[in-house]
Amino acid sequence: MPPKNRFAELQSEITGWRRHLHENPELLFDCHETAAFVEARLKEFGVDSIETGVAQTGVVAVIKGKTNTTGKTIALRADMDALPILEDTGLEYASKTPGKMHACGHDGHTSMLLGAAKYLAETRNFDGTCVLLFQPAEEGGGGGKIMVDEGVMDKYNVDEVYGMHNWPGHEVGSFAIRTGAFFAAADQFHITVKGLGGHAAKPNECIDTTVIASHMVVALQTIASRNVDPVKQVVVSVTSFETESKAHNVIPETVTLRGTVRTLDTGVQDQVEARFKAICEGIATTFGGSVDVQYTRGYPVMVNAEEQTKFAADVARSVSGSCDDNAALIMGGEDFAFMSNARPGAYILVGNGTDGAMVHHPKYNFNDETLPAGCSWYAEIVEKGMPAA
Repeated sequence: MPPKNRFAELQSEITGWRRHLHENPELLFDCHETAAFVEARLKEFGVDSIETGVAQTGVVAVIKGKTNTTGKTIALRADMDALPILEDTGLEYASKTPGKMHACGHDGHTSMLLGAAKYLAETRNFDGTCVLLFQPAEEGGGGGKIMVDEGVMDKYNVDEVYGMHNWPGHEVGSFAIRTGAFFAAADQFHITVKGLGGHAAKPNECIDTTVIASHMVVALQTIASRNVDPVKQVVVSVTSFETESKAHNVIPETVTLRGTVRTLDTGVQDQVEARFKAICEGIATTFGGSVDVQYTRGYPVMVNAEEQTKFAADVARSVSGSCDDNAALIMGGEDFAFMSNARPGAYILVGNGTDGAMVHHPKYNFNDETLPAGCSWYAEIVEKGMPAA
């Protein structure tokens, strides 16, 4: 079965929503206008209930099926926030706010779930309850965790939860998924190296923090090459190296390093954190300096449940005719992990086309031709997951 004909009819309208959201991006929890737009559309559709202010600016809506003999509830999630990126697409609907951009396609995700909501509110051809989760702050704020912590899953008696992300490099409307670990845990670190500053011409009178920090940058790479099992996945990236001096003739007293660690296994995550601290402390001691390591656990590994993944893939095949159920592992983080930790669930990728920029790039653009497939998948998760009696 191809994408539902109703979404072909609605594509122009849904595209309008998507482009409006693209023009008006908001960051993290500051999704007030986006949430208001979502709420207004949901009221037009005649959903059964709407709750706003969840996780500050999140929106939760309920659509009841024609019947509810099983009492089953399926939740569908879409993220709403943008990124702090200066857009460079030249599109007529480009961001109106310099420095803010929908560079990850959350405008598309929100619009696809709105499209599915309109269809489901019209037809209600399912037996059970559908809960729509419009989430703020996926891009680093952990909005998914806060929605779970605020009790969304319990309050709405959610049994299963499903989410979707567009993916450049895949054919438009195609799908890909995998069982088990899919997206990586995303940890962060902040290292402060302290020594003894002084004149660059007299290094013997100093404890050179630049040298200490440089050894740390190199040595931290041995975690992946010499500590972790070679068949396991791990990324250690130092992304910022800052000294307190910009002068050419000063040895700085303090150097700060920042970066991220990505893993797909909690055992490896524990191992990396332990080695990370040991390496930094050992190097600092070797050179006579000191170090403060702040290592923060971020989003956990995003794990797809076996039963829900098989179902999600079957639904994708009904929409597009095929689904790659052995998608490549992704070292990016995804805070849908908090939801799929709270309830059995599955997260799927939908193709955004083989041309164009990857996500988080100033030239990225969500492909509106993907909308019918995404809307259909959301809708059929509900209709096939809770078939009408």
